[in-house]
Amino acid sequence: MAPRALWTGSITFGLVNVPIRIYSAVHEHKLAFHLVHEKDDSPIGYQKVCKLEDKPVSNDEIVKAYEFKKGEFVQLTDEDFAAVQVEGQHTIDLEDFVPYEDIDPTYFAHTYLVGPQDGGEKTYALLVRAMEQSGLAGIGKFVMRSRQYLGCLRVRDGVLTLEQLHFADEVDPPSGIVPDKLPSVAKRELDMALTLIEGFSGSWEPERYEDTYTAALLEVVKAKRKGKDVHELREPEDEEAPPDLMEALRLSIEQSQKSRKKPARKRATAKRR
Repeated sequence: MAPRALWTGSITFGLVNVPIRIYSAVHEHKLAFHLVHEKDDSPIGYQKVCKLEDKPVSNDEIVKAYEFKKGEFVQLTDEDFAAVQVEGQHTIDLEDFVPYEDIDPTYFAHTYLVGPQDGGEKTYALLVRAMEQSGLAGIGKFVMRSRQYLGCLRVRDGVLTLEQLHFADEVDPPSGIVPDKLPSVAKRELDMALTLIEGFSGSWEPERYEDTYTAALLEVVKAKRKGKDVHELREPEDEEAPPDLMEALRLSIEQSQKSRKKPARKRATAKRR
């Protein structure tokens, strides 16, 4: 079965128009749970209740409102939302081309795959080849589900990929997270920390990391279906903490060396996303 497109439109840069379709690039490990009545497995519903009158309210009496001040609201209608619809409902207008490595990973929010519409394969291929040779990523805005987003268009494995980005004023600065002046670090401590990092260094292999929580939860579901009792696992008691930072580093290096006595993975220099 062919994937279902989430969005249909076009990419524009200059006077060039590339008809495209956008598809989801990821699927998360999310187990869907329902609220049911314990004694009979009946689904639990809910009512929309007016907190002032303490009685249910029908959908045709419910409107959206913006709280501009504590306890004070402005109600908005469908016409109000339609009045501010921006241009670009079905276009990604590329405004700039920038080095992909210059984008702070904090800005990345969600990834989509971009494919050509029927008949648009040639212009799609042209954009892919041009972007591959330039080594640059395209930046532009687009609208999806009545919201405007900032996007980064790049090439991955010969396919256009659209990264939804946060706008600059949505990214919080790191100020206030750490003290204004961090404590000094002794050279010996730094050298040992670097040795520890080196012991764990290797190439990026995403398939090595598995979602063990979801797998374990599914095992619990299987056990419950078979009528088995499931008991909470007790956390092992914490080992006595090393007496100081140097001792912690030394013990960590020893443990990493023992656990890594197997064929080493390829080394890789650190790269930004």
